[in-house]
Amino acid sequence: MERIYATYWLETGDDPAHAAEVIAGEQSSGTFVALPTETPELKARAGARVEHLEVLGHSAQPSLPTPAPAPSGRYTQVRLTLSWPLANLGPCLPTLMATVAGNLFELRCVTGLRLLDLQLPPAFAQAYPGPAFGVDGTRHLSGVAHGPLIGTIIKPSVGLSVAETEQQVQLLVDGGIDFIKDDELQADGPACPFDERVRAVMRVVRQAADKLGRQPMVAFNLTGNLDQMKRRHDLVLAEGGTCVMACLNSIGLVGMTELRRHAQLPIHAHRAGWGYLSRSPQLGFDYGPWQKIWRLAGADHLHVNGLRNKFSEADDSVMAAARTVLAPVMESAPMTAMPVFSSGQTGLQAQDTFDGLGCADLIHTAGGGIFGHPGGVAAGVQSFRDAWQAAQEGVPLAQAAQQSPALRQALEFWR
Repeated sequence: MERIYATYWLETGDDPAHAAEVIAGEQSSGTFVALPTETPELKARAGARVEHLEVLGHSAQPSLPTPAPAPSGRYTQVRLTLSWPLANLGPCLPTLMATVAGNLFELRCVTGLRLLDLQLPPAFAQAYPGPAFGVDGTRHLSGVAHGPLIGTIIKPSVGLSVAETEQQVQLLVDGGIDFIKDDELQADGPACPFDERVRAVMRVVRQAADKLGRQPMVAFNLTGNLDQMKRRHDLVLAEGGTCVMACLNSIGLVGMTELRRHAQLPIHAHRAGWGYLSRSPQLGFDYGPWQKIWRLAGADHLHVNGLRNKFSEADDSVMAAARTVLAPVMESAPMTAMPVFSSGQTGLQAQDTFDGLGCADLIHTAGGGIFGHPGGVAAGVQSFRDAWQAAQEGVPLAQAAQQSPALRQALEFWR
């Protein structure tokens, strides 16, 4: 029988073995009281199993508020692996989410819970096609065969008119940018309507493609309801665009899977809201299992934050996230997507990013790091590109700056 395996960090004031059985029952065939209809045969067929339970440590205080303090005054942390028969839900991502990350978190016996890993049977890869473009398709459409895609975000995030956005894009394509994206806050506001923005930006991009011999990729944020997203995608496609963007936590799994079903362009998946799912180490998700679900749903690019970022995430967490995006979803279905580094990025992070990932299959975006360059936007793009070239060639950044005025000026400014 094919099974789904989920591994958790669990804290409980109860006996850990009992708490594990409570969780298994709650998330499968059981409830808070034994029922005559949950026969041994049904439980054997549909009940979740406790596959592994390893005690990690103890504490005197619970990680999360609890209405029922531990009778022993001690809370135990364990590594717990549960499994479910695929027959309980079939290869359905929304039901999978309800199963492995549903009512577990609020159970009375749980004082901390975090999903660490998720292993799925091949039936999910047969039901969900995953990324349509991934790394190879993105490189083909952008014309960037080697190295990272040097990218940026239109800044300011919101407040620019269509004409002002068009001017910003002109500066970027004149500077040789590979990738441009809308900010997650910019979708279809009355000050900068989606349709008008797409048509204006694509006029500039098509002209740039004629000059460059390749077309910079622009990820237009089409986040909205299903009908809006499909119509917006079709407009981008008709205008010759090569990418669309959606905010995952805003559109949900159904929105993403339906967009993937409709789309003929790469889907740039933004993780806006990730912090409320992950920031507490005692609650929520690790990035590995979370991104695996969204890759199955069809994400071609996935945000992973950036080294020495402006947020709270540590560098080792950022690099671990990026490596999971490039790792296979399962042995029979790699479904490789492209990690997107962002947040307070400049050429200063290029070397460490390259060393940490072990390759340059990524999009590295800088908003202020490009627009804020003292030499202007073109110099910002060039400094980023020169920093990455140095990283890939193993040349120290200070040495590379001696041959690159844009990089030298950037180093003086950003340090």
